Amino acid sequence: MTIRQRLEQQEAATLSPLAARAVESRGRQVAEAACPTRTCFMRDRDRIIHQAKAFRRLAHKTQVFVSPREDHYRTRLSHTLEVAQIARTLAKALRLNEDLTEAIALAHDLGHPPFGHAGEEGLDETLTRLGQPGGFHHALHSLRVVDRLERDGHGLNLTWEVRNGIVAHSKGRQSLDAALAREPATLEAALVKVSDRIAYLNHDIDDAIRAGVLRVDDLPADALGVLGRSHGERVDRMVADVLASSLEQPRISLSAEVAAATEAIKEYLYDEVYLNARAANADRASIKRLMAELVGHFLEQPDKLGAHHPALDLADPADRLRAVTDWVAGMTDRYAKQTYIDAFLPHDWHSPDQDPRG
Repeated sequence: MTIRQRLEQQEAATLSPLAARAVESRGRQVAEAACPTRTCFMRDRDRIIHQAKAFRRLAHKTQVFVSPREDHYRTRLSHTLEVAQIARTLAKALRLNEDLTEAIALAHDLGHPPFGHAGEEGLDETLTRLGQPGGFHHALHSLRVVDRLERDGHGLNLTWEVRNGIVAHSKGRQSLDAALAREPATLEAALVKVSDRIAYLNHDIDDAIRAGVLRVDDLPADALGVLGRSHGERVDRMVADVLASSLEQPRISLSAEVAAATEAIKEYLYDEVYLNARAANADRASIKRLMAELVGHFLEQPDKLGAHHPALDLADPADRLRAVTDWVAGMTDRYAKQTYIDAFLPHDWHSPDQDPRG
């Protein structure tokens, strides 16, 4: 008996009847021999961490505050790790599959473009204007990253369950109740969906307070009364409520009281932080213009694109737009800014015979 088979036996013996089991996975798009030491979900998690370049780039992509000069604001990577931690805590307590939960959490934001909300909005508007069906959505692009773009176009060949969780995690501004009503295929994916909101609402409050954009007392008083005034109190309250509402149940949910308080906090942050030009997105118009001009630049000069999926023909307009989308969406904040500078700003001139150092 292999180590993997022992692990699969442990899952059968210890996980909830409602949990996803590795041995029951719907499999991969391309069949592979099983690993002797890891279940298929463990293998997916490891591929995301070790092989996905997009995972490493998350360290230099904006969560909310664009290019902060201080070191303690969240990035897409630190957000991802916070989601994974909350989701694993919930999965362990509910006896769901921790490995599947963690794999989905680690991959859920791989498709985010640079510059946070403004960057995604700018890219979506640009692509919609150029006629790309569906514009741009980070969850769908996250799936494209793992399916098509990683490993030089070969993709990571993840399991169906992880892929479903990636594309199903997104909620936008809708209420969490509405988002959870459209259940993904596994409870583990639903856990990531709720953990994503628990994480970002609370760490975005933390970052907004650090930035001087808001004070705790600015938040809805009734919601604070339910959830707590400190970061730790709110996370603990939300996690405990998910557990109490979901234990041995066939769906993940929150109590009406905590769901309403969470919704009030979310709406406040959208109005006063995410979409407020005086707060995190002071350069919103500039970011959207930068994204549009980068797309236009590479459409006009596709020879300047980096690596693109080998199945794309840059002579074909639709394929060229797809390749440009992949390239621009994959940029980090700093790479996008430097690329813009190199493409659109004049360079200092010096004589070929002159030492540029003076």
